[in-house]
Amino acid sequence: MPSDLCSNETELTPRVVEAIGKTPGYWDRNVIFVANLMGLFFGNEEETQMLAAEVGEIDSYGGRLLPILNLLYGGKEKNLLVLEHSPDAALTDYFGEIAGLSLPEIAILPHSDYLTLGNRLERGENLQHEASRLICDHEVQCLDGYVTDEILEGLAGRIGKNTVSSVSGSRRGNNKWLLHSYLEEIGLPVPPTEIAESPAAIPGRLKALQNAGFSSAVIKAPMGASGIGMTKVEALSDCDEIAQSVPHHFFTEGPCLVQGWIKPGEFGVETIRSPSVQLFLDQDSVVLYDLTEQILSHDSVHEGNESPPPYLGSLPDLKGELLRQAALAGQWLHRQGYRGTGSVDFLVAVDGAGRFTVYVCEINARVTGATYPAVLAKHFLPEGAWLLRNLRFSEPVSGRAIIDLLAASDDLYVPGKSESGVFPVNFNFGKDGLIHKGQFLCLSASPTGNQELLHLAEIDLPCAPDRD
Repeated sequence: MPSDLCSNETELTPRVVEAIGKTPGYWDRNVIFVANLMGLFFGNEEETQMLAAEVGEIDSYGGRLLPILNLLYGGKEKNLLVLEHSPDAALTDYFGEIAGLSLPEIAILPHSDYLTLGNRLERGENLQHEASRLICDHEVQCLDGYVTDEILEGLAGRIGKNTVSSVSGSRRGNNKWLLHSYLEEIGLPVPPTEIAESPAAIPGRLKALQNAGFSSAVIKAPMGASGIGMTKVEALSDCDEIAQSVPHHFFTEGPCLVQGWIKPGEFGVETIRSPSVQLFLDQDSVVLYDLTEQILSHDSVHEGNESPPPYLGSLPDLKGELLRQAALAGQWLHRQGYRGTGSVDFLVAVDGAGRFTVYVCEINARVTGATYPAVLAKHFLPEGAWLLRNLRFSEPVSGRAIIDLLAASDDLYVPGKSESGVFPVNFNFGKDGLIHKGQFLCLSASPTGNQELLHLAEIDLPCAPDRD
């Protein structure tokens, strides 16, 4: 059934609301949210398995939605959160009993069962799954997910419910190639880019970038997440060998972008920054509600975020330019038919004189790695700063032990009692049923305070030497 909240690819230009430093209004309705994190690539199972291998313990990442869903969807009915893995009981208790958050109802639908559900929908068979029956019988009439794919839309249609976004709006909104074409069309800066229709075209596109003076490059699939769907080419002298290493499934959603890798030491660039503007798109507006810095690995795999970016004071005109470009990108996303939370990610190249160029890298049309810390921080400490990192443990541990260790060290964030502290957002399970890593939100008045909190958490918890 088509969404009742949006028209796909509408020409209407939504208004832009700047709410940096404020708590924005989210949905005043309720939702059944299917946390189909392993469906991010719209059925591209090769990329899904690459994501699982890179991130690890991926089926329990959907638990990040547990503390924020009732903040995002604030209607008078009960929200239902459909997870791929049961959340940790001790962490759930912390959310409700200590943090004082309202929590949604929960159902469990593993990714394999989600795929089976899709097959049954396609064949017109009975759904025959406890989670799908809960969804069918639930009083809420609207479905949402990390992405709105054919399975989610098919389920909504079968049971007479709606989706927040259409499949086309969700799919187009996450497509880097379509976004790149739009950025070129309106004259925003874009990195030097070659378009490759197939793996065979890649060596020639890389050679063109080498001739333009680049020493390295990146190959981007139209659809990607957390560094998946992206291959960095460290040395363009090896162009002829690259085509064999780029998988064909990179081209499932269209041509790949082959872009020059902008880095310090080339073309006058001295420093690279990676800010991100957090978005919320409703019926008729695009709200810009937080400005963060992405913490990325050498290969641009997302490892965390902090807000505000600590360097903004040294680049006084940067904030305005980021918000200007985020507004244009957000309006494009709205016109595709996407509704909900998202982000516009940037690359900022700064020269020795402090001059900068801002490039839109991508739009993430979904609940992102920065959505849940931003929503929680705006709720608990709207004028403060926050830092989110993944911490992996040197040995598996129980959720209760993590909460108890933080509480015993006075590191645990307790609303009404703590002015700052560590808010455990989510725990990731290993096959042994214990916690192998988690996502931890540091809340304080300043970025420096958050770095101190993170350092204390790493001392108090049995953390591995390297952050995840």
